[in-house]
Amino acid sequence: MKGLYIHIPFCSAKCDYCDFYSISYDGKIIEKYVSFLKEKINSLTDSFDTVYFGGGTPSIIGGDNIADILSCVKLNDNAEVTVECNPNSATAEFFSKIAAKGVNRVSIGLQSANSEELKFLTRKHSPQDAAKAVQNAKAAGITNISLDVMLGLYNQTEQTLIQTLNFCTDLDVTHISAYMLHIEPSTPMSRFDESLLPDGDEQARLYLSLCEQLNKKGYEQYEISNFSKSGYRCRHNMIYWNCDEYLGLGPAAHSFYKGKRFYYPRDIEYFINDNPPIDDGEGGGFNEYVMLRLRLSEGLIFDQLKQRGFTLDKSFIDKCCLMQKQGLLTMDEQGIRLNSKGFLVQNLILDKLL
Repeated sequence: MKGLYIHIPFCSAKCDYCDFYSISYDGKIIEKYVSFLKEKINSLTDSFDTVYFGGGTPSIIGGDNIADILSCVKLNDNAEVTVECNPNSATAEFFSKIAAKGVNRVSIGLQSANSEELKFLTRKHSPQDAAKAVQNAKAAGITNISLDVMLGLYNQTEQTLIQTLNFCTDLDVTHISAYMLHIEPSTPMSRFDESLLPDGDEQARLYLSLCEQLNKKGYEQYEISNFSKSGYRCRHNMIYWNCDEYLGLGPAAHSFYKGKRFYYPRDIEYFINDNPPIDDGEGGGFNEYVMLRLRLSEGLIFDQLKQRGFTLDKSFIDKCCLMQKQGLLTMDEQGIRLNSKGFLVQNLILDKLL
């Protein structure tokens, strides 16, 4: 599998918690950026199994620009093409235009169906805006729809979280991504008193409740933060977690291509002036593969490890045996898999194993 990530670094306003690279909406720079992206993509000889437009807010540049960029991409048969959207910039016309050019999956930034939680996050949309965006996408023929949800918010309780999850499942979306709020020091939210947020134990309860509720509603947990109906895993993100190849275009975009990792700096001028990406060393080694695969519910599969030329030494296996007794993972003849409790402390597990 091979994926193409395209970063669209424009937003109408930046949310207080956001640390992704983005700049203010500007028509002239957008026109220049889209033109350069098209040149860059036209120069590629590769064809791709997945394409992912991330941001920023890709929907803010409009359906015509997304369609123009996508028309330059060489797609393999049955390619998955995803566009991230914010509810208040994802109109019926937008979805109609991108669907006509082959977009078959959208990821909509809901974050919460609770108005007070949205206000805390400085989101500019209402729950009703998100519901309308889902309806517009379906009306355009895009039925593979993901919603983002955030955990660990100010005044968030298990009850408000379940209300958000019910909101998502009532809309009958195919995929839900759930992320814990992490306050970065470079963001305006760093001024917020973190002692007012749910503590570690409460975050754990929220996470385990989310896993339980979505499982009851028929959503399989296939990765630490991702849940889908059968057959609707995000194929693009699976490329990352399988340590397969992908190419990233745009400021702050990362790549793993032909065994090398490289990235573009968080600087739009650097990118559109056709400067080269920065080397980030070799990729695809044992530690990296273990770290990525243990994010998945499938975990490490012994046959696949062997195919990549990796072996697990006795110390690694012994540590896994101990963690299995502690109820954090399962190890059998097929492989090694973390459970929901193991996912909660994945970083500690990886620290012990690697």
